[in-house]
Amino acid sequence: MSKILFVMTGADQWTLADGTKHPTGFWAEEAAAPYEAFKAAGHEVVVATPGGVVPPVDKGSLAAEVNGGQENADRIAALLETMTELREPVRLEDVDLDDHAAVFYPGGHGPMEDLAVDADSGRLLTLALNSGKPLGVVCHGPAALLAATGADGTNAFAGYRVAAFTNTEETQAGLADRAEWLLQDRLTEAGVDVRVGEPWAPHVIVDRNLVTGQNPASSAPLAVELLKKLG
Repeated sequence: MSKILFVMTGADQWTLADGTKHPTGFWAEEAAAPYEAFKAAGHEVVVATPGGVVPPVDKGSLAAEVNGGQENADRIAALLETMTELREPVRLEDVDLDDHAAVFYPGGHGPMEDLAVDADSGRLLTLALNSGKPLGVVCHGPAALLAATGADGTNAFAGYRVAAFTNTEETQAGLADRAEWLLQDRLTEAGVDVRVGEPWAPHVIVDRNLVTGQNPASSAPLAVELLKKLG
């Protein structure tokens, strides 16, 4: 059994361009589907958040319409209730990468608020990337990559091929014109090679030890690729 570190947002609000706060958190499926896969494969999950706060779920991610119907929405909500690790997070600042075999970042708009500017998360991501350990990041989770900058200001992930939530998806979700910045744009500006797939369809990119997914539908396929790397 290996330990897989889930680095999750502690933010329950996302600040929009006009200063208003949009309710957010982590996206339910993006935590639940990989968790289910990792536990089924016999691995242990450890949750870490900035300051060790309990990660808030985006209430919108529990709706029937984004989960393919009420039955699956209820299943995911029930699974979250069983994830005791969510209620007992460790402080991200105290994490030792050596204690974990892989690292995974779920999305939701929460990471746009906190992990995108979190230096401890940025250091951990850089260490994980350089260690060769499997590193999985999905949907808005790649916002955290923006904090992985070196002393010279360059991004640790520059030149890596990455899937992330796209401008098209943000537009179709109705928040692009209200956002202070868009994930695809900011990653591209940092030198990350964002590869765009079809909106809302599973799209996973594997580049060396980095495995990234574009959207909620990519979280389960991403978990499969991460497990392959764990052997």
